[in-house]
Amino acid sequence: MRKQGTHFLKSARRATWSLWSVAEMTEEEAYERFLKHRWPRTGGTPVCRYCKCERCYTITTRRIFKCSACRRTFSVTAGTPFNSRKLPFKRIIAEITTFVLNAKGVSAIQASRTVGLNTKTSFVFNHKIRETIARRRGDLVLSGEVEEDAAYYGGHVRPGNTGREGLRPDKKQPKKLPKKKAVLVLRERGGNTVTVVIESETTEEILAASAKHVAPGSVIYTDEHKAYGALHARYQTHHINHRLEYANGRIHTNGAEGFHSRMRRAEIGVYHRISSHLLGLYSAEMAYREDRRRVDDASQVWEILEMMLASPTSRVWTGRWQKMACC
Repeated sequence: MRKQGTHFLKSARRATWSLWSVAEMTEEEAYERFLKHRWPRTGGTPVCRYCKCERCYTITTRRIFKCSACRRTFSVTAGTPFNSRKLPFKRIIAEITTFVLNAKGVSAIQASRTVGLNTKTSFVFNHKIRETIARRRGDLVLSGEVEEDAAYYGGHVRPGNTGREGLRPDKKQPKKLPKKKAVLVLRERGGNTVTVVIESETTEEILAASAKHVAPGSVIYTDEHKAYGALHARYQTHHINHRLEYANGRIHTNGAEGFHSRMRRAEIGVYHRISSHLLGLYSAEMAYREDRRRVDDASQVWEILEMMLASPTSRVWTGRWQKMACC
């Protein structure tokens, strides 16, 4: 009998970073990490964010740099989602670590209790991470074998005071439907995952998303929903009838269903409710987690930090409540 291997999440290959690793860092070591990932091409040597000059000198008393060419000053976090930050560098790394270590996502309340921040600060910080991930994944193009499937999320209608048997005949009220939106997932076998938030699973929405994210000549696998029928005109398409079977050789959508399983667990067990206008950020986060499920923790932490340091200042999440920087 073949011995079953250890699951990746339980193995030592995954556990390369933890909150204890952050606790053992000094603030200076955390600052050096920021330098390294802000300017990876120069090994941490600052490059002017205005004129791209590499001749900059350091004002050590304030941890800022001054360009020798344009004479303008800047910091390691200037022009990034961390712009006008108040948190220490070590605390920022701890927040990213908390975000990474939870495979199904982490709520703002849990993150704030773990790192020791205000709940609003953790809420804004985590959404800055999601915004960075969504921006980086927005233009991905898939090829080869691609699975497509959609599911509805978000929306909540508070139950009325109707009792177990419903309304009495003299108190009839119109039924309220939750304002849900669909998340269309396009998953390349052995590759990346792309999510698109659509109003409903219609032919027009499916064609528009496929034209943007699936390269010509690819093979697409879907279920038998009628909205996917029009894909035959542009791609080689195969459908699986889920009323009869879940897989027929290579014809299946199990990879896309796996994403929806993770997304549904996050909605029910972690976030409980996801607002429709934030659904794109949460779905991008789950797509990232799905693609990085076999990547060790340290690599994910430093990848997210480098992505954020290479991203522009958030115009949505900066000064969310007090018209000033929240992290």
